[in-house]
Amino acid sequence: MKKLSIILMMCAPAMLSAQIVSETFNATRIINGHSVETLKKRYFEYRIEHRFGDMGGDAGGAQAGFGFDNAADIRFAFEYGLSDKLMIGLGRTKGNIRAYRNNLDAFVKYRLLRQEKEKMPVSMTLVASALYCYNKAVEDELSVLHFPEFAHRLAYATQLNIARKMSDRISLSLMPTYVHRNYVSSNDVNGLFALGGALNIKLSKSWGILAEYYHNLNGTDVRDGMTNSFAIGAEWCTNGHNFHFNITNASLFNEVQFISYTSEDWSKGQFRLGFSITRNFKR
Repeated sequence: MKKLSIILMMCAPAMLSAQIVSETFNATRIINGHSVETLKKRYFEYRIEHRFGDMGGDAGGAQAGFGFDNAADIRFAFEYGLSDKLMIGLGRTKGNIRAYRNNLDAFVKYRLLRQEKEKMPVSMTLVASALYCYNKAVEDELSVLHFPEFAHRLAYATQLNIARKMSDRISLSLMPTYVHRNYVSSNDVNGLFALGGALNIKLSKSWGILAEYYHNLNGTDVRDGMTNSFAIGAEWCTNGHNFHFNITNASLFNEVQFISYTSEDWSKGQFRLGFSITRNFKR
């Protein structure tokens, strides 16, 4: 009996860890927004994100190489896992929209809950981010780039990411999000609420299909023709690398940007091809 007790005690940690559901998503991002995943402790990630111009619409078509002639949005970022639950990141973005064209962004991300078989039905992560726009201020007082004070260059986003791995191949996520911009145009509002949703379908251990949509709860009709962000994509995972290929109507990469300033319309051909590449290192 004593030997049996010792064996059970030795096996207990393994039995408990086996109940934890892993790889709800393969990366810390879905397409535009965050996933429920965090980097492991002491893991360092370098991220490159890029989007071309609109494939159709007034700015696309054959004369623009169906978007390939234009480098619309570019982001470089460094991200680090302080623990298995807590990670931070810092990035620089160059964009091609009417606001927030040149930016620095930072975020902190904490895993609140992790899905466990028969115990915890979902995983849950909290994300808080800040954005600083360093565009040169314009003299037009009606412009969102007027920036009469330093604080007007700042914007923030907070998100509760809730995800569930439904099976070995299918995962779902809900992302209620709040965005606050310190300075907006007269026909806009400082605070925005949005509800995001995402789907992950794993075709194999290395390949998967992703879809992501953010619905602005404030109503796009009162915000100067703004639209909702929608993206579909594919990912390829290798040892230490993650490659994303996507098509989206979204502008830029941070929640402040693609929730607040997406104006392109899929029905008009105003969507663009993009990709992201990440490389992980362990310190």
